[in-house]
Amino acid sequence: MDVRPDDLPDGLVIANGAGRVVCFNTAAVRLTGRQHHEALGSPLQAALPLEDLDGRRWWQLTDPYGGPAIRNGHPERNLLLPGGHEVLVAARYVRQRPRGPVERVVVTLRGTEARRRTERSHAELIATVAHELRSPLTSVKGFTATLLAKWERFTDDQKRLMLETVDADANRVTRLIAELLDISRIDSGRLEVRRQRLDIAAAVRRHVEGHIAAGQPAERFAPRIADGLPDLWADPDKIDQVLANLLENAVRHGEGTVTIEVEPAASPREPGEKATAVTVSDEGPGIPEESMSRVFTRFWRGSRRGGTGLGLYIVKGIVEAHGGVITVDRAPAGGARFRFILPVGAPAVLA
Repeated sequence: MDVRPDDLPDGLVIANGAGRVVCFNTAAVRLTGRQHHEALGSPLQAALPLEDLDGRRWWQLTDPYGGPAIRNGHPERNLLLPGGHEVLVAARYVRQRPRGPVERVVVTLRGTEARRRTERSHAELIATVAHELRSPLTSVKGFTATLLAKWERFTDDQKRLMLETVDADANRVTRLIAELLDISRIDSGRLEVRRQRLDIAAAVRRHVEGHIAAGQPAERFAPRIADGLPDLWADPDKIDQVLANLLENAVRHGEGTVTIEVEPAASPREPGEKATAVTVSDEGPGIPEESMSRVFTRFWRGSRRGGTGLGLYIVKGIVEAHGGVITVDRAPAGGARFRFILPVGAPAVLA
């Protein structure tokens, strides 16, 4: 199948051995603002009047046709077009033989918006982590220093309270580190799924019982488990993360009864294949319509602050790593309704 230069998402500029532009694709037109007829046939330095960040003219600085014959181009770097418009530029010098004359200069151009979004996301992640770590670590340091310096002055009950606080804060730090590792694996596509036979109904009941044991009234939960569920092969620890996050959100941010439905469904990606659907809904204020599209992005916290805002991003990554899908909408009672569908999968040795 032939790929035309105009099909490429990045800008492509090719100059011949005489330094004249012979290819200037549509993406290059969009990025530079220069039309095809203006660029084609013109000298490379005129079609792409690039400068480095110090204001030096790039093609005079690098001299691809007259410089050392051992060079084969330059890696991607930030350069400036007239008006200060920043682009990412990489070049390849094509020679017919080693140390021979340059036959073509192939230049690729990309906008910097995607990279800047990534950099901002990383900066936000670092700031969030630093903020979330500061409080528990300060608490741990304060209590341990106090206990070491004044152990004999405290009663056993006071010591127990301090140590319980240290233990809770240490658990908080451990959870945050686990979240960061999950995000790293999701972003790099390396999140491992170790499939085992999973009793999803038992897992749901276990999470509900945990909330009741922690002080929530039993009547607040309404598990509805359908009959005839297909055998589900999934990673128990990962699905526990999903259930824990969705139920915690429903309990903390929702109101009224939290309904958990488990039922057979059609596979979201393989027509005709079996799957299991889990729906968690509440009767609270719900999620504003304008926020629905951002629920599964990093740092989304809704109208209430607290937490890292990473939980639902990780939930989506886990569900998709299983080949499933997750959606959010408004529940019949007005609250938020999260629904994820998992294909039945196969044992790890067969997957």
